[in-house]
Amino acid sequence: MRPVRTDRPLFALLSGFAVLVVIVATTLWLGEQQSRSERLVQHTLAVEMRLASVLSIVQDAETGQRGFLLTEDVGFLAPYRRAIAVLDEELQILAASISDNPSQQAEMAALKSAIRTRMDLLTLKVEGHRPGEAGASLLAALVKGRAAMDQVREIILRMQAEEATLLERRVERSGRQALLVRGGQLLAAALVVLLGAFVFADGRRRLRATETARGSLEKANADLKAEIAQREAAEAQVRQFQKVQAIGQLTGGIAHDFNNMLAIVIGSLDLAKRRLTSDPQKAEACIDNALEGADRAAQLTSRLLAFSRQQPLAPRVLDVNKLVGGMSELLRRTIGENLRVETVLAGGLWRTFADPAQLENAIVNLCVNGRDAMPEGGKLTIETTNTHLDDAYAAANAEVAAGQYVMISVTDTGSGMPPEVIERAFDPFYTTKGVGRGTGLGLSQVHGFVKQSRGHVKIYSEPGVGTTIKIYLPRNAGEPSAQDNAPRPLGELPQARDGEVVLVVEDDERVRRLSVDALRELGYTVAQAADAAQAMTVLGLQARVDLLFTDVVMPDLDGRRLADRAREARPDLKVLYTTGYTRNAIVHNGMLDADVAFLAKPFTVEQLALKVRQVLDEETVGRNA
Repeated sequence: MRPVRTDRPLFALLSGFAVLVVIVATTLWLGEQQSRSERLVQHTLAVEMRLASVLSIVQDAETGQRGFLLTEDVGFLAPYRRAIAVLDEELQILAASISDNPSQQAEMAALKSAIRTRMDLLTLKVEGHRPGEAGASLLAALVKGRAAMDQVREIILRMQAEEATLLERRVERSGRQALLVRGGQLLAAALVVLLGAFVFADGRRRLRATETARGSLEKANADLKAEIAQREAAEAQVRQFQKVQAIGQLTGGIAHDFNNMLAIVIGSLDLAKRRLTSDPQKAEACIDNALEGADRAAQLTSRLLAFSRQQPLAPRVLDVNKLVGGMSELLRRTIGENLRVETVLAGGLWRTFADPAQLENAIVNLCVNGRDAMPEGGKLTIETTNTHLDDAYAAANAEVAAGQYVMISVTDTGSGMPPEVIERAFDPFYTTKGVGRGTGLGLSQVHGFVKQSRGHVKIYSEPGVGTTIKIYLPRNAGEPSAQDNAPRPLGELPQARDGEVVLVVEDDERVRRLSVDALRELGYTVAQAADAAQAMTVLGLQARVDLLFTDVVMPDLDGRRLADRAREARPDLKVLYTTGYTRNAIVHNGMLDADVAFLAKPFTVEQLALKVRQVLDEETVGRNA
């Protein structure tokens, strides 16, 4: 099949449109010229009318003067006086209307002189007339005036003849131009019809060519769909492989860390059991070591929940220098030994308000990205400093408020990113890494956390040089909360007061038994229930219950709905929630509800004692107030 030539029809069509444009433009120009000629015709007619008006005014003045001289009746002077009043203005208008004609301007000068002479004679005779003046004197004045008037008429007739000649030429020119305009319009209409026919014919030709090609296109489309289906199936297999590989890497790392921590816990407890009677001091040290290992396991679980966004943000006032300085071991395990890590911590760094676990996770994500950009090794720099984002910077960057910020930057000496990659770097699931080397969620998690914390994040990168990613968190004037991790002796922990009663609701029997024993050790009277139904029964039977200590995730009825039902019966009942996996029952927009008291699992006896005492005391103060 011969290929369809589209260049020649297109050239012919464009040429036809060009000719049409020229014709239309010429027709418009001729139409403008015709309008101008018609205006000149109207102007010429107006000049003729003005000449006739001037002649009529002078003649009326002469007639009025003659009637006055013959009858001596002053009533005949009305036309004369009108002529005196309007003649100068009429002559000025006439002079202005012929200002474009030099020959008429010369005649105008002569006309003014003649009219002035005639009017002077009229005025002289009117003002010098005496009653009963002799007829011979009057006749002489009339003869002299007639000669002046004949000169006025002669000049006006010449001017009218000149205007009549101009009028004839202008009418003839306007007629020719009107004929050309009509011809141009007819030619343009004919060309439009021809172009329409050409476009229609060319369209039909193209339609036939399209129909001819449709069969091959449908076949190619079917082949393409089959190829897309095969590719999608292959991509699904690759994604599944990536998921399995990622899960394998994650579970392997978790198993490795948990095995290390469990080795500490199990080994320390075994040693403590063996030394409990022979060497109680060493047994206590082993128990402390086991508690430390268990605490590290709890921290790892908390980080995993934060990574999966199943843990609510719990922001607090932070010393970022202290947080970054304490991450050295975590970073060393995460990025390996072939990179040189340097931290540059600013003196006098301001405080900020953020979730420390999420901030750690963000810094780790940035460090992992830097590690992946330096496969042959390199340098990774973590820097903190105080900074100020001014109004100009805030206006140039979306969702940025001007003000003071704490800045944390992570810089690598890797391959860098081109502008088109920087533009999409924060998009979820966007990654430039090879298969199995990333999901594209790291930077999007950093971006979401920073924005949720009312901050700002910015990428600066140059291919072949490296990348710097800066996190800006708003300055906070508060003081960081003291972190006292040393366990207190049991006697120093807050104890129960005045026979306070706690109802423990927990579906896991071992966890419930542990909570009950711990609370009784602290001096509380404890009632217990395995689910919400038992809890409501206990509340109906128990005369006094000061605190409901309930798990959130339970079968049938969760902890939040249990608390709502319990407070319907006992409005003053205080509630403390606990769980190892926080759902939306007590969390909204990623933050704990304002009226919620929460203790995350696992918890120590000290943490339980402090939290229970805090809830009982705070709510009691609020109730008494």
